[in-house]
Amino acid sequence: MRKAIPFAFYFLYFAAAAALIPFFVLYYQYLGFSGAQIGLLAGLTPLIAMVGAPLWTNLADRTGRHRLILGLTMAGVITTALVIPTLNALLPVALMVALYALLGSPIVSLSDSATMSMLGDERSQYGRVRMGGTFGWAMAAPLAGLLVENNGLQMAFWGYAAFMALALVVGQRLTFDSPSATGAPSAARSGVQTLLRNRRWVLFLAMAFMCGVGFASVNTYLFPYMQELNASAGVMGLALTLATLSELPVLFYADRLLKRFGAFGLLTLGMGMTGVRLLLFATASAPTGILAFQFLNGLTFPAVWVAGVSFAYDNAPPGLSATAQGLFGAMIFGFGAAAGGLLGGILLEAIGGRAMYLVFGVLVLLSLALLAPLERRLAPGPAG
Repeated sequence: MRKAIPFAFYFLYFAAAAALIPFFVLYYQYLGFSGAQIGLLAGLTPLIAMVGAPLWTNLADRTGRHRLILGLTMAGVITTALVIPTLNALLPVALMVALYALLGSPIVSLSDSATMSMLGDERSQYGRVRMGGTFGWAMAAPLAGLLVENNGLQMAFWGYAAFMALALVVGQRLTFDSPSATGAPSAARSGVQTLLRNRRWVLFLAMAFMCGVGFASVNTYLFPYMQELNASAGVMGLALTLATLSELPVLFYADRLLKRFGAFGLLTLGMGMTGVRLLLFATASAPTGILAFQFLNGLTFPAVWVAGVSFAYDNAPPGLSATAQGLFGAMIFGFGAAAGGLLGGILLEAIGGRAMYLVFGVLVLLSLALLAPLERRLAPGPAG
């Protein structure tokens, strides 16, 4: 059961995400928002998340009420997802999206913390448990594409709420590490400061930030770019399915990859492949090209996420596992996604999707070329 419960949770949570997240920008376009307004909304969600994730996870560690906080935040995102499609003006949409981001920010970090705790001595099997999310996304993505194509964009929000409600039920079966014996706010702050004083940890977060920028360009703007290439909603859903299926080998063999490369090495591999994938997107002249390049996804986000979860758990002070996961998640889905979302909205309107992906690909690879040598100087031996 210690593997089945988190596996089922990931399945349902990422099925919900696949039903909605790729359609957010299309919904903003449907409402008639400008490129600058879409960039603002796309950047708003991660900006809120980068504050919300460490805030919620640190609160959970300090109070020991991880399951309660997980349940309340999940109930909140279900409610906001049902309200958003009833709105059509920028300000109310922005306010509700901000609330959605604040409530949803700790869910992945809390579930990752619980999973690592429940696995115990089998923590290296995290990747195989996390495959539940891959199956959930692969199942829901084409279904959501067909439902949206036949019934309108509102179906994305309703599908999200349905899957998330099931995930909420399963999530109450997750178990967490015992609260820190100190438990005081000053002890929690000291733990965060300890993490941020570690130079390898800071470098890891910097690399995670740039990965988040690259991921945001895919998660937020791939569908608008495919729309430029005259792809149907069904083909967009297929693109998500192919990308998700490509994650399976990486997640299944994540323990071996970590043993072979270490956390830093695996992050470097994922970051490099992210840059290459973005450059290949820039060469696509038809939706079929995008479909082919989606198979590279397995070496991008899964590799980076497995590396980050492993590093955060292994380097967290006692009682601050969720906080460490929250900091890593904030860099990917907060700071990085905010920068990528804002920049992408501006670039998409100004120069189009092809040139936008060229810029992002070059930016990620240049950052890797600068950061990787720094890591080698800090850790002359095997990384990890």
